[in-house]
Amino acid sequence: MPLDRRTFVGSSVATGAGMALAGAGAPAAVASEPAGAQIPAGHGHGGGKRYAFTVMGTTDLHGNVFNWDYATDAEFDDAAHNDVGLAKISTLVNEVRAEKGRGNTLVIDAGDTIQGTQLAYYYAKVDPITGANGPVHPMARAMNAIGYDAAALGNHEFNYGIPVLRKFEENCDFPLLGANAVDATSLRPAFPPYVIKRLRTPRGRDVRVGILGLTNPGIAIWDKAHVQGKMAFPGLEEQAAKWVPRLRALGADVVIVAAHSGSSGTSSYGDQLPYVENAAALVAQQVPGIDAILVGHAHTEIPEYRVKNERTGREVVLSEPLKWGQRLTLFDIEVAWEKGRWSVDSVSARVLNSNAAAEDERISGLLRDAHAKVVRYVNQVIGRSAARLSAAEAPYKDTPVLDFIAFVQAEVVRKALAGGAYADLPVVSQASCFSRAAEVPAGDVTIRSMAALYPFDNTLEARVLTGAQLKDYLEFSARYYVRTPAGGEVDPSKLTNADGIPDYNYDAVSGVSYEIDIAKPAGQRIGKLLRDGKPVDPAARFVLAVNNYRASGGGNFPHVAKAEQAWVTSDEIRNLIIEWVKQSGSIDASRFASVDWKLTRDGVPVF
Repeated sequence: MPLDRRTFVGSSVATGAGMALAGAGAPAAVASEPAGAQIPAGHGHGGGKRYAFTVMGTTDLHGNVFNWDYATDAEFDDAAHNDVGLAKISTLVNEVRAEKGRGNTLVIDAGDTIQGTQLAYYYAKVDPITGANGPVHPMARAMNAIGYDAAALGNHEFNYGIPVLRKFEENCDFPLLGANAVDATSLRPAFPPYVIKRLRTPRGRDVRVGILGLTNPGIAIWDKAHVQGKMAFPGLEEQAAKWVPRLRALGADVVIVAAHSGSSGTSSYGDQLPYVENAAALVAQQVPGIDAILVGHAHTEIPEYRVKNERTGREVVLSEPLKWGQRLTLFDIEVAWEKGRWSVDSVSARVLNSNAAAEDERISGLLRDAHAKVVRYVNQVIGRSAARLSAAEAPYKDTPVLDFIAFVQAEVVRKALAGGAYADLPVVSQASCFSRAAEVPAGDVTIRSMAALYPFDNTLEARVLTGAQLKDYLEFSARYYVRTPAGGEVDPSKLTNADGIPDYNYDAVSGVSYEIDIAKPAGQRIGKLLRDGKPVDPAARFVLAVNNYRASGGGNFPHVAKAEQAWVTSDEIRNLIIEWVKQSGSIDASRFASVDWKLTRDGVPVF
């Protein structure tokens, strides 16, 4: 997750803020056409004048191989009874290949592969793939075994630093594509922009399928500490406009884009970059020559979405399969032989649900030992909790579980600032509800319970804000509540997530007290903002203990991304919490729990 505003290189390239490029040499700017003959001859459909094939796609796998929830130590399940993991995706892929003929299929991914589960974390940090005799990354092993043809880079690929990403790239038998991930100095591609795959037809020449990979320009903000000065991330539209014609000139009959960018046309980082975060539909609309786009990043399910290209009038078919391997997209493409070349006749898309598939024993067996090792790791007991702390009501009540996160962060920052220029400034601390199902159980506390409480690999920073800026910050956060007039009952299920704001983009702040009047319009809700019982002076200075995602501009909160940085660490907040529990031995809410904020309507408490 993210950091500060970035420098711009040239007229349109921003220096990246994500993971730093590991090592020096950037890979070749262009992936040469592979000996695509590695794809055996297929039979296609419809005789010599027509040929049909299928491109399968996943996205946002986030370290999921097994249908397993490492936080609950049980099989994954949700309200919709989705299943997750590459082991199930593999079964679906095998079924499609059996139906279509393996030589008439390709498998691609749209990014965010190596971060998200404790399995992914373990092989990045605990037993890292970068070690002297490091293991092959489990995601690479699974994707290699399935036979992926290409994968786009996601923003979370950069979370663990460039060395881990480069090692993962080395582990993969398929290219990691990123046409708009460029060297910050030379502006040449730091990863292969594309690959061309050849599908053999019953008669006539092969069909050449160009696959262009595009990643998210937000990396420049979200992983600034890793990429600044090393990589830059220009916009998707301009890079697609550069590379699609090259693919066509190289003989691509069909062009598929794997874009780690949603389709909504919105951004979560405000004006910090001149690029759109969720630009897939804009690429389809503005760049001619694209037949289909595999969409990623937004964690939504879009079986088929058609966008008309404004220059050609042709429809481009977009599809986004649901995250974590819950869905598999199928692009069914038919081409016709006309005037000595193949041309696209039709494209359609649909998704398959992995909950209808059994796990492929070939994949689960391959990684069973790795999975068992991680299960043992996350079940280590690190301390005890005097009582159960639940996040179920955290989005609308000041609960001890969020107080706990904020308390640990504040303690770490105070110790780090002791004796320095910022030692006398009061420390306030933000915390968000990442999962309403998270809890700290009474009794034994394990690593997995802390991982459920803080699932993201965010690191901790300290930024300096004034009292006036802090109030602005809280006002912005309070947009999360649906405006609710005074009088009558309040339904908590309809109170939050106004305008689609996710739980993780609502911050509660400890170290001050305040009220949020949800009867008032957004921007006018924060009242009785006090520190030690006294009104906060707008000119007073505070140190905000804040995660690097927020400090980098994630969620577009005001002031914080441009605020003075008092301190920063590369340690994940989750690990700071784990270390605190280990050293303290116990979690006792009497040390940190207090009701510092509450919802009101015209001054009357809601709860």
